[in-house]
Amino acid sequence: MGDAPRQVAARAAPGGDHGTVSAPSTNPGTRTRPQPTRARRPAGSPFFTSDIDGSPRWVVGAITGAQAALLSLLALVLPAVAVYVSTAADPSNAGASWLGAAGVGAALWLAAHGVPLAAGGAAVTFEPLGLTALALFACYASARRSGSPTWSAFGATVGAYAALALVVALATGDGPGDLARALLGGASVCAAGTALGLLARPDSPRWADLTRPVWTRCAHWLRAGAAAGLLAFAAVVLVAAVVAGTLVIAGRATVTDVIRGLSLDAIGGTVLAVGELAFVPNLVGWCVAWLAGPGFAVGEGTRFAPDEVTSGPLPAVPLLGALPSSSWDGSAALVAPAVVVLVGVVAGWSLHRRLRSSLWWHAPAAAASAAVTAGALAAVLVACSSGAVGPGRMAVVGASWWLVGGAVALEVLVGAVLVAVPADPHVRAAARRLVGSWREGTPD
Repeated sequence: MGDAPRQVAARAAPGGDHGTVSAPSTNPGTRTRPQPTRARRPAGSPFFTSDIDGSPRWVVGAITGAQAALLSLLALVLPAVAVYVSTAADPSNAGASWLGAAGVGAALWLAAHGVPLAAGGAAVTFEPLGLTALALFACYASARRSGSPTWSAFGATVGAYAALALVVALATGDGPGDLARALLGGASVCAAGTALGLLARPDSPRWADLTRPVWTRCAHWLRAGAAAGLLAFAAVVLVAAVVAGTLVIAGRATVTDVIRGLSLDAIGGTVLAVGELAFVPNLVGWCVAWLAGPGFAVGEGTRFAPDEVTSGPLPAVPLLGALPSSSWDGSAALVAPAVVVLVGVVAGWSLHRRLRSSLWWHAPAAAASAAVTAGALAAVLVACSSGAVGPGRMAVVGASWWLVGGAVALEVLVGAVLVAVPADPHVRAAARRLVGSWREGTPD
């Protein structure tokens, strides 16, 4: 009976576990330490939480976009100013200023986003893909570290980045067309890098879950073909990177002679080396065109292809010393396209393992989907790797995107069809029925 009031008080105590609490200690020598109360997290998935307590998610996204733009911009402006400071005592730089050096770094940053450079009265549309990769990495790192994986934050990130690109373009005195390119290029680069960074966060949804409303509405053979085409494109780029490395090693003597002929000091050599790295991805894009067969040009009237090497006067750029020489033609005319066909064979095998066909035409249609995907991605890479470097004959540098894209698509299609179509059971069954009906209709 004496315990009845204690049980009633325990049931009436607020915050207890199902209306019960443990009885207090009866030892008079001990004190009961009050337990700290924790605020409960809001209901729902952590996907909808903000990284900054109390701030809207779009504010977090805008800060992330501004951070990415400033990091990538300063990565080019600060070295340009440092080079000016280190060479300010040179009498030939008497008319230069640190503000002009900063403008050069800003112009290079805009060039990485597709805004043409003005040099000697000519528009330089050749985009340094290495600097574009730097901007992509800045967006990825900023989103991975402090981004918020929501649509509002994503839109704010892209908007803030594009707005800063517009401000930089206005500060450099670009025209209306260049302002539009700055907006579009900044938005495109930031969207790609931010999406990759947000998907890498532990609180973000999976890529398959985000794209499920789209790919579930596509036919299975189309999805399988697109995945195989992406694999084929990645393999072609990997082979092209190996070819580019081989070209650099084979032409190291020519590269060394060009560097010695420039008579650069330590600072000039460092600047040249960093500038050369900015165009290494462009060389990989040229090697994709070389592997596919159409080849590329470095100046009007030149052609570097597996079956022909027609060179001409080239600028004193060390990286151009790694271009294919006449010793690369001949047998390479058959080997290089055969490598892309072999990549198509690998894509066809992947397609065979992935495809769950129910009709005989699913396998060839999926192979065509893989070829179109690989060709389209190769065309985009080649288009980004080409442009004008200067006036006159140097206005033609790179390859034709539609020729290279068509060649890659055709070669991947041949390789994929050689594996995916004969290996499909429905195709074999249809072939057996066709042969059987032909034999039945043939008189003895």
